[in-house]
Amino acid sequence: MGTLNVRTDEAMETALEKLAGEHGTRSEAVRYAVLRTYKEKLLEQAKADSERLEADPDDKAEMLAIQRFMGVAE
Repeated sequence: MGTLNVRTDEAMETALEKLAGEHGTRSEAVRYAVLRTYKEKLLEQAKADSERLEADPDDKAEMLAIQRFMGVAE
C-alpha cells in the first residue's frame, strides 16, 4: 500500500475534520472521499453510455457487451 502526502488549506482542513469525525481518521476520510468521487465518475460515465446507446438503439452488440461486462447477460 502506498502513501500519499497532500497539502491542505483551511477549507480542506475543515472538510477533513468533519469527515474524520464520521469515518474515524483522516486517512479513512481521504479514502472515503476518493472512492466516493471515483464511484460518482463511474456512474456519470455509465449514464453517458446509456444515453448514447438510447440515441442509437440499433447498436445492440455494444449494449450486449456492456451487459456482459456488468454481469447481467451471458
